[in-house]
Amino acid sequence: MAQTMKTAIVTGAGTGIGKAAATALLQNGYRVAFAGRRREPLDAAIAATGALAADALAVPTNVADPASVATLFDRVKASWGRLDVLFNNAGVGAPPIDMEDLTLEQWRNVVDINLTGAFLCTQHAIRIMKDQAPRGGRIINNGSISAHAPRPNSAPYTATKHAITGLTKATSLDGRKYDIACGQIDIGNAGTEMAAKMATGVPQANGQIAVEPLMDVAHVASAIVYMAGLPLDANVQFMTIMATKMPFVGRG
Repeated sequence: MAQTMKTAIVTGAGTGIGKAAATALLQNGYRVAFAGRRREPLDAAIAATGALAADALAVPTNVADPASVATLFDRVKASWGRLDVLFNNAGVGAPPIDMEDLTLEQWRNVVDINLTGAFLCTQHAIRIMKDQAPRGGRIINNGSISAHAPRPNSAPYTATKHAITGLTKATSLDGRKYDIACGQIDIGNAGTEMAAKMATGVPQANGQIAVEPLMDVAHVASAIVYMAGLPLDANVQFMTIMATKMPFVGRG
């Protein structure tokens, strides 16, 4: 059984959507590398899986650092010999201030983590997936509802998430010759620590503050497990999963 288990890397796996996705993959028979900037949340997330922890690795990783990304993928290849699924989930936002007041450093931090980090991880995944036997694998990118529409004062985050859509399409096309599938999941209002403020009210496009509905993050994790588990001749190119009544469809 150990030789046939599929392997996965999840970035941003210490909390929120990444933690839920990594845990769900582990529960569905994958070996999973939990990658994130801080070791403590990674260790805690893995410990919470009980006996399944034997098939998990905690790999502290800064996706904006090329050397750190290389170490992550080298560790997985050395430990398990192959990579079947990469979930590019790590992401940050800038302070919610007027666009003209953002610093170049704040802009670059979001671009480096959200976009360049996903690109670096994708490069390493392709290099492993195209040379392994059986060949191929799947890359899933976290696009977010912000890949479609911005929230107020979110220029760096929104720009990178729109760019992730381009990266998804390019990876999907360029990966074909190696049997590598790439899709994107756009998530709206999952009930994580990051989204908790929505329950008390967040700024809307018209300047008002409004409470927004949330959904259980477990539904997102289930969707990622579904996307990951498809045979490589089938692909979910884009999926939107969101709280049904959140203000996205329609005008406000």
